[in-house]
Amino acid sequence: MELRHLRYFIAVAETGSLTVAAEQRLHTSQPSLSRQIRDLEEQVGTELFVRSVRGAELTAAGKAFLDHARLALAQVDAAVEAARRAALPSKQFFALGFLTGQEMTWLPRAMQVLRDELLKIDVTVSSDYSPDLADALARGKLDLAFLRVEPGYDLGYHVVSRERLVVLMPSDHRLALRETIRPEDFVGEPFILASNKATVLHEVITRYLQQCEIEVTAEHHVDNLAMAMSLVASTRALSLMPEYAKNLLPWSVVSRPLEGDAPTIDLALGYRKANTSAVLKLFLSKVEELVMPT
Repeated sequence: MELRHLRYFIAVAETGSLTVAAEQRLHTSQPSLSRQIRDLEEQVGTELFVRSVRGAELTAAGKAFLDHARLALAQVDAAVEAARRAALPSKQFFALGFLTGQEMTWLPRAMQVLRDELLKIDVTVSSDYSPDLADALARGKLDLAFLRVEPGYDLGYHVVSRERLVVLMPSDHRLALRETIRPEDFVGEPFILASNKATVLHEVITRYLQQCEIEVTAEHHVDNLAMAMSLVASTRALSLMPEYAKNLLPWSVVSRPLEGDAPTIDLALGYRKANTSAVLKLFLSKVEELVMPT
């Protein structure tokens, strides 16, 4: 079994299609990919996919194999990254990641924590979706990230902020005249819901709606805040998003607080537990310097 078999298998599992995986993810031919998947199934000794007109669906064995395949690739990537860093011992690198939009608040604070080390290290900064940041941490591509507490990853977390969710709506929506929005105001309104890719946010929102015994009509599911704001403006829908969205709203979208106890979502520092970076150790020892005043 070779690493390419695992990469091919994961691509098919994530896209649900041999054709899409071949053309858009792997840039190979579909027949070639099919042969690689058959070879893998022969080595494993069981079918990993059920092929149908709907695409390629994981079998129970495939679902069990997927988690281990991801872990194996993450460990390989982490080993490669560690080797590359060890080849340059005279320069320390520190890779920071941010949930898109959060760098506006947290990057200056992070740089302040590293102020005494900046002349001795090379800091890189990137922003991405929270699940992708967690994956990059697990693979050793990032040393530290500001993200949600993502399930399914063996990472360490320190919660640094707890944000309330607010209601987004078109600036000329009838509810924009309200100072606060009640859960029952969602009834009958088109709604933009966080997708399953934004796992943590999706669960917080759906749990809140269930507790309020409110059913919404989800017109669209979105992976990120920018997409949510665009659809709120273009479809005249409502959406629940973390409070930091207020710093990024275009003129066509406004936010209003929820009436009563609003649901909250955590922002945390995430890191790979096996990471031996001295800079990471120093950063984590100064976590209290990051915490925002209440």
